[in-house]
Amino acid sequence: MMLASPWQRILRIAARVLVSLIVGFTATWGAFALWYQLPGDALKILGVTLWGALAVAVLIALWSRRFAQGLLGFSAAFATLLVWWHLLPPSNDHLWADDVAQMTSGTVDGPRVTLRNVRNFDWRSDSDYTQRWETRQYDLNKLKSVDMIMSYWSGPAIAHMLVSFGFDNADYAVFSVEIRPRKGEEFSEIGGFFKEFELSVIAADERDVIRVRTNVRGEDDYLYRIQMPVSAMRSLFLAYIDEANSLVHAPRFYNTVTTNCATLVYHMMKRIVGHLPLNYSLLLTGYLPEYVYRIGGLTSGYSFEELRARGRITERAKAADRSESFSTDIRRGIPIVEAPN
Repeated sequence: MMLASPWQRILRIAARVLVSLIVGFTATWGAFALWYQLPGDALKILGVTLWGALAVAVLIALWSRRFAQGLLGFSAAFATLLVWWHLLPPSNDHLWADDVAQMTSGTVDGPRVTLRNVRNFDWRSDSDYTQRWETRQYDLNKLKSVDMIMSYWSGPAIAHMLVSFGFDNADYAVFSVEIRPRKGEEFSEIGGFFKEFELSVIAADERDVIRVRTNVRGEDDYLYRIQMPVSAMRSLFLAYIDEANSLVHAPRFYNTVTTNCATLVYHMMKRIVGHLPLNYSLLLTGYLPEYVYRIGGLTSGYSFEELRARGRITERAKAADRSESFSTDIRRGIPIVEAPN
């Protein structure tokens, strides 16, 4: 019995430390959730302050003789917060930023695809542009290529991915999975964890969606040709249309980790080709090209370093600028991949 008392004290302390860490983590998550979802600065401050005071009170109770009461009280409060969180609805009814104001949708009639609200802005700066939303038609029988374009703006680990579909007539349709910010909102990686943005699938002209990144925002872009059968190209193209159409009828929240430009494409490709190994590059999207290269998805016969060097299109995009042959110009020197049957 004499030996049991010290061990009991150690176990009680360890339990309090563990529960305190759990309370601290969940309280921090709750504070961010309230901050990003409560309307108005005053209500945000009030909500986070009250939540923080509750967390401090619970931590004090955990280290006093009211351990059980503190734990039960916080559990009830956090359960209430979770119910509120899961009831938050995504919406298509807001005053959106101009570049995501319209929603892409498509219809398929045999091999002919009609895309509505294809973005083709003429960008002069991030705040000065001519808006153009167009309806375009594509023939799936003429689909011949798929290119992955990675746009880097914050070091080698973080990039935005675009997927461009090329047709026989040198026409390209680019899909971009993006946040759908409201007017005045700016992108936030943290906010992306807390339902700050809805999800958007934008179809765009290459001269719009690539040029705005390289020539206007100063990002560094790389183009990689994807090696895949034509049947898989068509399936991926149609999967993008399905995803865009579904968002028109059932909006979804963007998530920095689980629902972003890379993970959405991963799930679409997995549905088409079957098993795909999970990889850290789905989170650190800047390293996604190496992952695709390792599974045999890029042009064969070249090292990855050579494909990366040849695929850097930043300077070519700046030189092409508003050229009518923009898509051809940025691909000069990039190895051609023959699509397997």
